Amino acid sequence: MPHTPDTEDAVSRNENGQSAPAGRPVPAIPLSDADLGPRGEPSIGNLVKDATASMSTLVRAEVALAKAELVGEAKKAGAGTGALIVAGVTALYASFFFFFFLAELLDEWLPRWASFLIVFALLVVITVGVAIVGYVFFRKVRGPKKTIESVKEIPSVLPTSGSATHTEASVPDVDHPRIPPAREG
Repeated sequence: MPHTPDTEDAVSRNENGQSAPAGRPVPAIPLSDADLGPRGEPSIGNLVKDATASMSTLVRAEVALAKAELVGEAKKAGAGTGALIVAGVTALYASFFFFFFLAELLDEWLPRWASFLIVFALLVVITVGVAIVGYVFFRKVRGPKKTIESVKEIPSVLPTSGSATHTEASVPDVDHPRIPPAREG
């Protein structure tokens, strides 16, 4: 095809001499790392950006871990609460007629006051037994141990400064890369 001005308008050339249809840029692979400065060191802006992104990811991960742990513990607490509610409802409503019948039956062999006292004692024993079962369920509820351990490890991965509030004993002696001082001019 001969080279004419009409052909030149339809095809444009990029800085590498490659042709592309009009209006669409040709993708190129950068020859240097976009995160590094002119001397091959990361720029302060990129370091801050990376630190902010890492901190954000860390906080989101901690929240997700706490949610996962607390959902399981909330289910255990719900089971304990359910057992206590069932114990209360049973003691107040469903057993009333049965225990009244039992007291009247015991009245055939014992004085009336003794038969009702025996039924009352039986009700107290059942209520205490179900309450103990509910208490055992509540004792199985534990705090978010993994989240607590993970949060305690955060100071060990953060660089410390001279004015930090952490004591020497609470932060392990770890060599972290330091940010170079700002250069003037």
